[in-house]
Amino acid sequence: MKRLEIVKERWLTEHLKKINMSDREIIDAKRGIEKASYSFRDPVVKNVVDNFVSRSDVGFAKYGRTLHTERTDKHKDLAGYLNDLQQELMDAVLYIQAAREELADAVPPQISTPKYHVGSDKVVYMDESGYDDEETED
Repeated sequence: MKRLEIVKERWLTEHLKKINMSDREIIDAKRGIEKASYSFRDPVVKNVVDNFVSRSDVGFAKYGRTLHTERTDKHKDLAGYLNDLQQELMDAVLYIQAAREELADAVPPQISTPKYHVGSDKVVYMDESGYDDEETED
């Protein structure tokens, strides 16, 4: 029985290589993983989805399992997920600060008062702190 399974897997692998499937696609096909195809009207959304797929591939290559199998096989509990999330959010705050400092170094200070629009016919001017410098009536 084992010999038959090995022969079937070899045949399947060779067949899939002949139709130019990537190693990832071959592994997915063997595991019964569905491939979805989407059309995107917004390239930003497409880039985000591409990044999610890429991150999933990196995680799978690094840990040998998906988030789904990590959860269902009980590799990590809720406390573990919350700890990971906290660490990722702390990293995100550091990246925001570094980006702000990079932006401050790269962009010369503005001479004119920045402004933004509220509604279609009203312009509200801001002071240097970024806050509305006039009282508004409610």
